[in-house]
Amino acid sequence: MKCYELQGPSGIDGLALVDKPAPEPGDGQVLVRLRAATLNYRDLITVKGGYGTRQKFPLVPVSDGAGVVERVGPGVREFAAGDRVIGSFFEGWIGGEPSEAKMRSALGGAVDGVLSEYRVFPKHALVRTPEHLSDIEAAALPCAGLTAWSAIVKLGGVKPGQTVLTQGTGGVSLFAVQFAKMCGARVIATSSSDAKIERLKQLGADFTLNYKTAPDWGKKAREWSGQGVDLVVEVGGVGTLNESIRATRIGGTIAFIGVLAGPPPSDLRLPLMVMQQQRLQGVTVGSVEDLQAMVDAITTNGMKPVIDRTFNFDQTKDAFAHMESGAHFGKVAIEIG
Repeated sequence: MKCYELQGPSGIDGLALVDKPAPEPGDGQVLVRLRAATLNYRDLITVKGGYGTRQKFPLVPVSDGAGVVERVGPGVREFAAGDRVIGSFFEGWIGGEPSEAKMRSALGGAVDGVLSEYRVFPKHALVRTPEHLSDIEAAALPCAGLTAWSAIVKLGGVKPGQTVLTQGTGGVSLFAVQFAKMCGARVIATSSSDAKIERLKQLGADFTLNYKTAPDWGKKAREWSGQGVDLVVEVGGVGTLNESIRATRIGGTIAFIGVLAGPPPSDLRLPLMVMQQQRLQGVTVGSVEDLQAMVDAITTNGMKPVIDRTFNFDQTKDAFAHMESGAHFGKVAIEIG
């Protein structure tokens, strides 16, 4: 089989297409012929060596993949050859609360990922692909989709009539818009591009802000929502946290996910967060049970992920470069075979 491998933190150019023997499924394992993968910002950090000495090398990168069962190992009754499946981000986190042991099983980081023609999965780490989704669409779900689901539904507990603020037009943010609308919430969405803002409106955003022309977007979001928003899906990190605190109502929640916006400002408004009794909730994907719950909701609602662009397997480096450019709206996908 062919797969991409990182020998060290040498950046996008360090991705090498190599030949390896196809694996065989053992007891309780399933061999999947991967058809598609999608990229997350975390994959770009991994390729660039952003996780330092914690990073395993050599490594097959990328966490999010979908494909078709090739064959199953002894003791597997849940799946059969030909079944379409999605792999969970954390293979070892089946359910319950997270733990250090469970989170050591992250694909494309702690263990080899899905940028490969074949991969063996433990049977408990797979869920069936919704019939209305293509393999490329299904490959958007394990990290970006489930992170947004955890922020909005599982941890955020968003209810009809509440207001959610999302930042930008990456995979997590667009999923967050879709899940918030699915829950009956109003959505405020931000972007630096007027063209992307028009697409956010088409996706269901009720109020939009260009954060380049309105750097005080937190204040404007608070004014539009009345008393402040119930939940902010914070993908910028500490660099945008001040405006998120400003936007959030007393007793509201900031779902803290990303690190896209750089270092913190010198006047970080943490005292305001304390005075307003806001909650800062870290979000790191979710369990296999969470993935199944999200897939069930997506199936029931006929929801489809937003795919920006699809690259061929031999264009993988171009796919990473496209994501790094920030030009994408939704998920950047790779068709494996």
